[in-house]
Amino acid sequence: MDDKPVLKIDDLCYSYGGSTMALEHVSFEIRKNDFVAIIGQNGAGKSTILKNITGLLRPTEGHIYINGRDSKEMSVADISKEIGFVLQNPDRQLFADTVYEELAYGLRNAGLQEEEIKSRIAKTLEMIGMTGQEEMFPPALSKGDRAKVVIASVIAMNPGIVILDEPTSGQDFQGCYQIMNIAKELHDQGHTILFVTHHMPLVAEYAERTIVMAKRHVMMDAGACEVFSHPEELEKTNIRPPQITQLGQMLAKTMPLTRTTLRVEELGDDLMQLYQTKHSGNNGVSGCEHTLI
Repeated sequence: MDDKPVLKIDDLCYSYGGSTMALEHVSFEIRKNDFVAIIGQNGAGKSTILKNITGLLRPTEGHIYINGRDSKEMSVADISKEIGFVLQNPDRQLFADTVYEELAYGLRNAGLQEEEIKSRIAKTLEMIGMTGQEEMFPPALSKGDRAKVVIASVIAMNPGIVILDEPTSGQDFQGCYQIMNIAKELHDQGHTILFVTHHMPLVAEYAERTIVMAKRHVMMDAGACEVFSHPEELEKTNIRPPQITQLGQMLAKTMPLTRTTLRVEELGDDLMQLYQTKHSGNNGVSGCEHTLI
């Protein structure tokens, strides 16, 4: 397996107007088929990182390497062939009169033949659960379906890397998980997924790795289990672990629970194990090792 990063952020700095620093000396790597969440309070630099990666902004200092190429030597069009970017507001990416034409636009610009375009659109709409809605007027769709159309227009291009900026913003509970399940399916197919969110349960459920931004820097970079095991550090950037994680941490003050639980079923399993083995001599239920960078 090729272990080279598909994205390498190397000492990235960015300032708006040459005076207001939005990012300071940010470095991290993303490898093929990673599923990574970027979290942090408003103003921490999350969206600025995404815009630098996708070429909408250019680094003031430092470098971004996309599959080994310096992004400074790539046009936005070149970058878009490698990275699909879904903006926070889907309405900003919708412009065609039908769902079909929305998805076909990028494919035609890429020079694909109509038969290939038709095939890709059919497969993509089936994947997002919108088969039969090819002739719908995108702005007339629900917000959840508008978001899915935007995601579909990106994934129809088959980029190796898919970046989502607050993909579940304004969505109801069902819409959030529909969108993230699409991202998970892409990940299962081998795509690299990078998403920004304020929704911590989604981080716990989907992300294999979590990058925490605070005051324009990377504060933590680890698995979600490790990140959420440091609530005091997260509080500095106004982040709270998922409620089930907080409950587990409260119970651990009086019970031998040593694992940071991310899901309801995990905490239930741990409590049941304690109940069944409380006289067996075990010291508790162990899980991830807690290491803070």
